Amino acid sequence: MKSMTLILIMIVLAVIFLGSYLSPNDFSNCGIKPDQSSKCKKSDAIVAVSGGDTNARLSKSIELFKNGWADKLIFSGAAQDKSGPSNARAMKISAINSGVDETKILIDENSESTKQNASNTSEIFTKEGIKNAIIVTSGYHQRRASVEFKKFAPEVELRSYPISDKDWSGLWWTNLRGWTLATSELTKNISLSAGAK
Repeated sequence: MKSMTLILIMIVLAVIFLGSYLSPNDFSNCGIKPDQSSKCKKSDAIVAVSGGDTNARLSKSIELFKNGWADKLIFSGAAQDKSGPSNARAMKISAINSGVDETKILIDENSESTKQNASNTSEIFTKEGIKNAIIVTSGYHQRRASVEFKKFAPEVELRSYPISDKDWSGLWWTNLRGWTLATSELTKNISLSAGAK
């Protein structure tokens, strides 16, 4: 009986640790719109990284933009289907169709990995004089994306905005897909940390 209780406690602790570790959230105490507090202030740009549930990432970035969190939107991602437009261009078209001014949107169409998202977007940061940005991606992907972006743009103040989507929510631990994503991302984060040493 004690061993079952101990196993249950260990599982609960693993769920809590993985959920909070993979999904750092700099906006948990913020309202819908920015304010003057340091954590909830407006940024220069919102970056949406394609991949996973791209539509959910796109929707949240547009919502944040329309609520005044930044004056620019950056969409990053190559085409998943090489016969069609890049993910970044498709996101841009959707944003324009939802009422976002085309002149406020910048795109990186060549990134095929999180590392490339960070590297290519850092060039946009430099070119556009962006000093702070909000990174929007799926909760399970947020930690790794943040680490990569900080590596390529150390001079830019970056804040994390993890989202719930079809692949990841507060109940991620109740299904195999959630555990697969969690363990995969944990492994990638460990490798990334080891490579930085």
